[in-house]
Amino acid sequence: MSLNFFDKLSQNLIELLNDKDDYNVIIEVENKEKSFTAHSNVLKFRSSYFRRELESIQQNENNIKIIIKPSISVQIFNVILQYIYGGIVNLKNCETKFIYDLMLAADEFELEELTNKLETLLIETKGSWLRTHFSLVYHSIFSQTNFKKLEEFCNDIVVKYPHLIFEADNFTSLEESALVSLLKRNDLQIEEVKIWDYVIKWGIAQTSTLPTNLDDWTTENFLILKTTLHQCLPHIRYFHLSSAEIVDKIKPYKKILGKQLWRDIKQHLIVPDRPTKSTILPPRSVLVTELHPRAEESEESFSTIISEEHAAEISTWIDRKTTAYTLTNIPYKFELILRGTRDGFAPQTFWNICHGHVDTVVLVKVKGTDEIVGGYNPLTWDKNTDGKCTETKDSFIFSLKNGRIQNSILSRVTDSKCAIYNIAKKYQKINGPCFGDFWMHSNKSDFTLDNGCFCRNHGGNYEISIRSSSKNFSIINYEVFKIIEKTT
Repeated sequence: MSLNFFDKLSQNLIELLNDKDDYNVIIEVENKEKSFTAHSNVLKFRSSYFRRELESIQQNENNIKIIIKPSISVQIFNVILQYIYGGIVNLKNCETKFIYDLMLAADEFELEELTNKLETLLIETKGSWLRTHFSLVYHSIFSQTNFKKLEEFCNDIVVKYPHLIFEADNFTSLEESALVSLLKRNDLQIEEVKIWDYVIKWGIAQTSTLPTNLDDWTTENFLILKTTLHQCLPHIRYFHLSSAEIVDKIKPYKKILGKQLWRDIKQHLIVPDRPTKSTILPPRSVLVTELHPRAEESEESFSTIISEEHAAEISTWIDRKTTAYTLTNIPYKFELILRGTRDGFAPQTFWNICHGHVDTVVLVKVKGTDEIVGGYNPLTWDKNTDGKCTETKDSFIFSLKNGRIQNSILSRVTDSKCAIYNIAKKYQKINGPCFGDFWMHSNKSDFTLDNGCFCRNHGGNYEISIRSSSKNFSIINYEVFKIIEKTT
């Protein structure tokens, strides 16, 4: 029989932490702005990191060992010490970013139990935040080695939406381990030849001394690239590339491949049934959602915000019809580009995903009401600008009949020169799509975390207001659809 008295033990150890009479360690954090006192025996037995640190540090004249951690914040380290001494971590009223930073700090101090608990907590309860801050999360977790669950969580997203990483501005700064983990995936949804292009782009970016013109490369240059990519090259599916792709893309870089591999690739093009000495990896699988779109559509609604009736109404407005379309004659397919609950609510995510798309509808579910508001943009969203208005006579904003909202409202553009605004790149972290009188904005870089979105109630660039309230609002979800004409 065992009697456990952990609560009292925890309380006494916290009291020991707060006792300033018997410490022999000082930890200075946040650029030495704050000092914490602690006890070497407690630190050593709770953290292998502190054991190594304390064994390598000499005592000062007062028999005190001083550890300096300038990059750790006061708030984070206070929680770390509370955990080390009392086994207690109070996350009440903590923002998700604080929990994420705490997890990284726990990993740095080799507190495996706390690290694993926080990693699981983030995945199970903060998935929306992780998706919203996807680039931050993805680039940081692969710089460590202990976040296998988060790595899997992120890679499950990337294989379906590879543009989030491969088309990001900071792609070439991706950790090698992150790139390799994606290349290993059989379900990575990119054409193999494009994967090759990305790998070459990443490899070249790691060495600034390589000539810009491939014709100027020496044998030594190819050897440098081969060494840089030695972890990546085995995971390319060479034997599933077309002959044109081999000639145009692989052959110019054949010197970075092993001689036997290049011989086998050439042989496979001529006599594909003949055995090779090189390993032939299986082709990457295409997701079922791409193979059987109709089956998926029949099982799951195309939108979590609007109905087919709403789609018919919006289609009628697009074509300026006086007779409304019905469910049987909608001329357009609404192809989902972005969904907040799936892709995240950061304004920058909108620009990253929707950049280059033309003929789009933005749909927003307002928090705390039955309102669905949105806008139609017949032009191209462009993230690479210094901020500019684009001119069109065909855009409109709207609210849709829903719940207690009795009637839909259509508001066409009146000032065609200010119909759509492409936000300057430096402001895209807080500003999403802008339709002149309808803006999606968030100072917290998350449309669900503050009341930053608004619709002008006096009109201006469009005919009439689409909301009765002039107050700013937060959102529950939003979706962006590309409007594609159906083929008969």
